[in-house]
Amino acid sequence: MTGAIPKQHYDLICVGGGIMSANLALLAKMLKPDLSILILERLGDVAQESSAAWNNAGTGHSALCELNYCPEESDGSVSIDKAIKICEQFEITKQFWAHLVEEGLIEDPQAFLKPIAHHSWVTGEKNADYLEKRYEAFKDHFMFDTIEFTRNVSKMKEWFPLIMRERTEDEVMAGSRIDRGTEVNFGVLTKRLYEILETEFDTPVHFHKEVKDLDPLENGNWTAITKDLKTGTKQSIEADHIFIGAGGGALLLLETVEIEEKDGFGGFPVSGEWLVCKNKEIIDQHYAKVYSKAGEGAPPMSMPHLDTRYVDGERQLMFGPFAGFSPKFLKEGSNFDLLDSVTFKNIPSMLGAFWHNLDLTKYLIGQITMNFDDRMKDLRTFIKDAKNEDWRIEVAGQRVQTIKRDEFAGGKLEFGTQIVSGSDGKITCLLGASPGASTAPRIMLDVLEKAFPEIMETAEGKQRLSEIVPSYKQEITKEHFNQELKRTSALLNLD
Repeated sequence: MTGAIPKQHYDLICVGGGIMSANLALLAKMLKPDLSILILERLGDVAQESSAAWNNAGTGHSALCELNYCPEESDGSVSIDKAIKICEQFEITKQFWAHLVEEGLIEDPQAFLKPIAHHSWVTGEKNADYLEKRYEAFKDHFMFDTIEFTRNVSKMKEWFPLIMRERTEDEVMAGSRIDRGTEVNFGVLTKRLYEILETEFDTPVHFHKEVKDLDPLENGNWTAITKDLKTGTKQSIEADHIFIGAGGGALLLLETVEIEEKDGFGGFPVSGEWLVCKNKEIIDQHYAKVYSKAGEGAPPMSMPHLDTRYVDGERQLMFGPFAGFSPKFLKEGSNFDLLDSVTFKNIPSMLGAFWHNLDLTKYLIGQITMNFDDRMKDLRTFIKDAKNEDWRIEVAGQRVQTIKRDEFAGGKLEFGTQIVSGSDGKITCLLGASPGASTAPRIMLDVLEKAFPEIMETAEGKQRLSEIVPSYKQEITKEHFNQELKRTSALLNLD
């Protein structure tokens, strides 16, 4: 929708037309249909930044293959605590999607969701030993007890033959596999969620609306100062609650907010690129998601992986990601974003994070200076006989790595997502990246807890939540997990 915003007061304003605002608005409406919600997007359509298909990995992040969720401890053991948490969160996501299917709001989940096995694959004795220890930790936990592990080359040829082509028995490597993985087109999903909001809940997205400032009011509410980027017209809209879900642009807007909780937060932009296969014969030889270990000094989001994708209605094959640098916080942002984000209150955090992450700086410099041939050389660690003419570069989305004040280091990088909220829950902001979209329903339920406790804590609200996401705030037993996994797999056509 374009033109002037029809009302001057809303219960909730969502800034940004990505997957986070879609989940928050839809969950809020399902719990309390009479809430008035305004969704503002500065571009001309939804899902154009991080939610767009090529701007993210498309992996349903459930910790089945992502090795950064299982760090090796100083005593040599492998911790799976974070993996359990991520897995729980993605199962809640699937429960939300399954509920939308049950309600007839999503008719064809395979329009955005495909079943695909998730693999981890490493080379070298040290990495192979690590992967085996991860397998040993996983196989005794009911969330991961279907995991398979092998050091056998012939077995890996069955799992991912394209990677194993031209490999010999004397090469040291190891692989693991869990069958129930997923491939997700978050762009298609996000657009469907907004269609549901408009058609079922009379909550359209207002396009070409940029929020320039957020000001507190004496009554405890907030005013959003919006600008129509087509006409230049400005409007002031009052809201009881405001959610800033503007992806990389969230930090710049958060800095205009007069709450002390924002102090010390900074951000460092990281761009990305994929190598995308152009040869259908090669694409058809790989049906898997295969993750390996990130390089020395690389951020967790840079774990190299070779993935089957479904984009624009076609099966695709991509490898990456390759990191780059741009001062923009969004693909459609400004070259002054990084400079504009620096304030007196976050300078110590920024400097501290830089000083204590020199290896990351070195890694990024190395990535930025890579040319196409360098990227193809990296691909050949996965596909030995990869040919330049079969691949092209696809620019991925911008990510802003969150920097947070730290008592000892001055500042530190925060990997993952971070909710920043005023003490009264009237204003909340989401910073960070992966696993982001995969766990959006669970993250937005946390936002609702802060913003609308009067909805979430009532007997009616709790009953409704148990119908929408049965595992939310429940003790996850083996019986409950397997029961819900079976139910959602059937509803989402993942069997």
